[in-house]
Amino acid sequence: MTVDLSRWQFALTTLIHYSVVAASIGLTFLVAVMQWRWHRTGDETWLRLTKYYARAMVVCFGVGVVTGILQTFQFGMNWSGFSTYAGDIFGAPLALEGLAAFFVESVFLGLWIFGWGRLGRRTHLACIWIVAAATVISAWAILSANTWMQGPRGYEIVDGRAELTDVASVFLNVDVALTVSHVVLTALLTGSVIVLAIAALNLRRGRETAAFTKVATLACTVGLLAGSLGLVAGHFQGVRAVERQPMKMAAAEALYETASPAPFSLFAVGRLHKDPGEPFFNVELPGGLSLINDLSLSSTFQGIDDLQRQYEAEYGPGDYTPIVPLMYWSFRLMVGAGSVLVLLMGFGLWTIRRGRLATSPRFLKVATVAVALPFVAQVGGWLLREGGRQPWIIQGLLKTEDAGSTVGAGAVAFSLVVFLGIYLVTVAVAGRGLRRELAAGLPEPESDRPAEPDRNASTSTGSLALTY
Repeated sequence: MTVDLSRWQFALTTLIHYSVVAASIGLTFLVAVMQWRWHRTGDETWLRLTKYYARAMVVCFGVGVVTGILQTFQFGMNWSGFSTYAGDIFGAPLALEGLAAFFVESVFLGLWIFGWGRLGRRTHLACIWIVAAATVISAWAILSANTWMQGPRGYEIVDGRAELTDVASVFLNVDVALTVSHVVLTALLTGSVIVLAIAALNLRRGRETAAFTKVATLACTVGLLAGSLGLVAGHFQGVRAVERQPMKMAAAEALYETASPAPFSLFAVGRLHKDPGEPFFNVELPGGLSLINDLSLSSTFQGIDDLQRQYEAEYGPGDYTPIVPLMYWSFRLMVGAGSVLVLLMGFGLWTIRRGRLATSPRFLKVATVAVALPFVAQVGGWLLREGGRQPWIIQGLLKTEDAGSTVGAGAVAFSLVVFLGIYLVTVAVAGRGLRRELAAGLPEPESDRPAEPDRNASTSTGSLALTY
């Protein structure tokens, strides 16, 4: 009971925190591009858009700080067994994320917020790009630690603990590269969807048509490119997972019997649990799974039953099968939502090129509602990534049931309620404040700004200064 409650707490807080972080990474990049466009062109519209969307960026950053700090408490509260076993290895990524990336983000974000009219334009622009780079470094550090849990390397077991022997192998390997690429690209897609949704909402209300058409074009361009590349990176992640975590991918396909070639299930209803028999309804592509994974119609894909017997022989008696229906639908939520968003971005660019964005109420409405889809995709992706390796908290080394703290279920239940309460209140307050800020519309133009900006000189933008 204690372990189950601890898992619920960590899962829920992680999903909330990561959703905010993904939005923060994407919005920071897009705000930096907007400011760069103003710096290069002198078009004050981009300055006003920069200030406007920065409100959402700063709010996301603040919520991310609160949820991220609280999340780390759980390692000592609920997962002391894991911390004792792997603390020597987790120390390096957490130190890099906390002491380097987070402080760099905070310092330069502060300089950027309060540097309007005080710093030179190039220096000020550099600050926001440093923040954007630091968010990626932060993601790289945390994802390196998480990737180590998926496939441990660069360690040795000493007195029952994993000790680090090769720092480079933890931070620099193909799995980390693919994971970071996929996460950052999907974060850029998330930011693009948010920017497009806000623009669509303003266009539906007839506000600043020219300005919001410009930023919608930027959002659709970045979103289409990032989303397409994100799907490619995700595909190769799946190929690697077939090699290193075959049970996860077999569960994602609800494939119980080894097949050669293996079919790809598009949509199935019913009987996805253990010993399922046949689903009531299943649309599948014959040989599709083998073709997707290694471009071959003759390759063999191991099924859950064979893998279960293999793991029992290797690790001893036990249940090594994750929750198959959850893995099956998580995978399809992730891929389905991501694919829909890529199509939405492509259709958005097509609509803009035809000059019909502001006069397409259906597309604008869909673009507004679609703001939920990147978060749906993220939930699906993280459930698959974390739930698919169960019962292991560290693949092949430490089981989840052995990683908890010696605390009572009541204490964990209490902390679960407190943590969720803090998270939900924080998100609600931030959402209400952000709604009020965005409802005010774009800042007023600066009446006395020179027509051609001096890119090397400091400029007064006090009338547009952020007030966070």
